[in-house]
Amino acid sequence: MNDTVIFEGIGVAMTTPFADDAVDHAAFRRHIEYLIENNAQALIINGTTGESPTLEGDEMRALLETAVEAVSGRIPVIAGTGTNSTRTTIEHSKYAAEAGADALMLITPYYNKSSQRGLYEHFVQAAESTDLPVILYNVPGRTGMTIEPETVEKLSRHQNIVGLKDAVGDLEYTKTVLEMTKDQDFSLYSGNDDNMHEFCRMGGKGLISVVGNIIPGELQEVYDSIQHNDPKSQQQFNRLIPMIEAVQVDVNPIPVKAMTSVLGFGKYELRLPLVPLEAEAHEKVVETLRKFREGSLV
Repeated sequence: MNDTVIFEGIGVAMTTPFADDAVDHAAFRRHIEYLIENNAQALIINGTTGESPTLEGDEMRALLETAVEAVSGRIPVIAGTGTNSTRTTIEHSKYAAEAGADALMLITPYYNKSSQRGLYEHFVQAAESTDLPVILYNVPGRTGMTIEPETVEKLSRHQNIVGLKDAVGDLEYTKTVLEMTKDQDFSLYSGNDDNMHEFCRMGGKGLISVVGNIIPGELQEVYDSIQHNDPKSQQQFNRLIPMIEAVQVDVNPIPVKAMTSVLGFGKYELRLPLVPLEAEAHEKVVETLRKFREGSLV
């Protein structure tokens, strides 16, 4: 692994646990230990799965500080600092660097959107605000816009921009970006649990995962098998599909927080406008987790 590769394998986009509408730092620490013990390769704090749009600034800072302290250098801590304001993104990024984060993840601006030229300037100014490596985050389903492959290629030449979280869900896009950035020290990570196997077989460096909050070790085993060209990797991945489908029955992170609460990582609480699963769906998600842990899923 060269110095510009932040991690290989499974990065976990962590949930934020709440208790009576306050961040539950004790549960957050327990979850961090669980993830590290179960072979997570990196943690992403204050991302979409962490409900960052409804976190106050002081909550986001405290979560990042807790993560950096709890992880204590064992694996990379990646701070989600992107917003639709370049100025705010820079402020968040500078704080993350001061707090001891190992890298930044920057989402494309949303709602106000921009041209590709504006996207380029936004990412470059944010990337140059600290010395930390940057992973771009392309998720058009949430932001309403995409980073075109040509823009990714141009950004990949920047010394601080070292990767892309690709949640486009179109492997033709992935293939194009891989080809266009092959001469750069630039890593692609899938942002979709369900395409992880094919994505990594194509040359992706791993997955930034939602279901990884529950099964990071099993996902890492799949990644390792792919790297060793093990023909059993597809079978290993297929075993995980019911869990992946379970965390996709509603808007992320609504279903996965039903699972994290069962494991003891906070109450089953979300912040509006997110609401918990209805009773029948909740029962099915929890039952999927129970059967998976028992080994009785087929």
